[in-house]
Amino acid sequence: MEESIICQWNVIRSLLSILQWWAFNVTVIIVNKWIFQYFLCILFLDVFQKLDFKFPLSVSCVHFICSAIGAYVVIHVLKVKPLITVDPEDRWRRIFPMSFVFCINIVLGNVSLRYIPVSFMQTIKSFTPATTVVLQWLVWRKYFEWRIWCSLIPIVGGILLTSVTELSFNAFGFCAALFGCLATSTKTILAESLLHGYKFDSINTVYYMAPFATMILALPALLLEGNGIIDWLSTHPSPWSALIIIFSSGVLAFCLNFSIFYVIHSTTAVTFNVAGNLKVAVAVLVSWLIFRNPISYMNAVGCGITLVGCTFYGYVRQMLSQQSSSVPGTPRTPKTPRSKMELLPLVNDKLDDKV
Repeated sequence: MEESIICQWNVIRSLLSILQWWAFNVTVIIVNKWIFQYFLCILFLDVFQKLDFKFPLSVSCVHFICSAIGAYVVIHVLKVKPLITVDPEDRWRRIFPMSFVFCINIVLGNVSLRYIPVSFMQTIKSFTPATTVVLQWLVWRKYFEWRIWCSLIPIVGGILLTSVTELSFNAFGFCAALFGCLATSTKTILAESLLHGYKFDSINTVYYMAPFATMILALPALLLEGNGIIDWLSTHPSPWSALIIIFSSGVLAFCLNFSIFYVIHSTTAVTFNVAGNLKVAVAVLVSWLIFRNPISYMNAVGCGITLVGCTFYGYVRQMLSQQSSSVPGTPRTPKTPRSKMELLPLVNDKLDDKV
C-alpha cells in the first residue's frame, strides 16, 4: 500500500514538474517576443501595449544579471542547492570559454525572436541534435552508428519543409536561429571536455556562467544599443511599465532555469526527451494563439515531422545506450550529450531551451 502511494506521488510530482517547466518556458518565449514587437494579441483580441524594445543584446544582458542574482540567492541565501566549488584558475580556463559560447547562444536566440515567429524559431531549434552529431563527427572524429544518422533524416527533412513553406520567413532571423543551434551544439560538446570532473546542475551552471556572460555582453550592448535605448526611453509613452516587463522577463528566465533543475531530478531521461519535444509543440500552439502569425498547412506538417524526428532520435540514442551498457565487452557508441539548452533554458529558452 505504501509503495503504491509512493509510486502515485512520484507520477504526480513528475507531471507537476513538467507542467511548471512548460509554463515557464512558454511564458519566457512569449514575453521576449512581446518585448521585441509593437503589440500583443490575445486570442484574437488586440491589446495595444506598445513595447517595441528592439535591443536583443540589452535584453540578454538583463537576463544574465537576473539569473546571476537569482542563482546567488538560491545557493547562498535560500541554500536550496550546495555550491560546487571551482578553482579560480578553472573559472577562467574552463568556465569563461563556456560562458562566451553560452552568451552567443542566448543573444542569437533573442535576435531570431525579433525577426521570425516563435513557431518557426522553435522548430529551427529542434535542429540542434543534427548539428551536435555533425560537429562531433567533423571536429572530434566521433563514430556514430548508422541508426543515429538515419534518425536525423526526419529532423533535417522537417526543418527544410518548414523553412521553404514559412510565410513569415526572414533570412536574417533564420540565420540567427540556425547559428544559435551551432552555438548550442558547441556549448554541449565543450561542456563534455571543459567541465570534466565537475558535476554541474543548472543552478550552479548559471551561478558561474551568468556573471561572465554579463561581463562579456555589457560593453557591446552599451556601444551598439546605448543611444537607441536613450531614444526609446524619451519617446516611449510609458517607459517605466515597459521596463518592469523587460526585467520581469529576466526573472522568469531564471525561474525557467530553476524549473529545469527540478524536472531533471523528477523524471527519467526518456520522459525528459518526450516532454521536451511536446514542450516545443505547446510553445508553437500558444504563440500562434497569441501572435496570430500565419502558418500554412505544409508548414505545420514540417513542424510535426521535425518534432517526431527529435523524439525518434532520443529513442534511438537511449536504445543504443542501453544496448552498449548491457552487453559486456561491447564498445560504447559515442553519444551526443543531452542538449544544455534543454538542461538550462536559459536565460532565454531550453537553458532547453530561452529564450
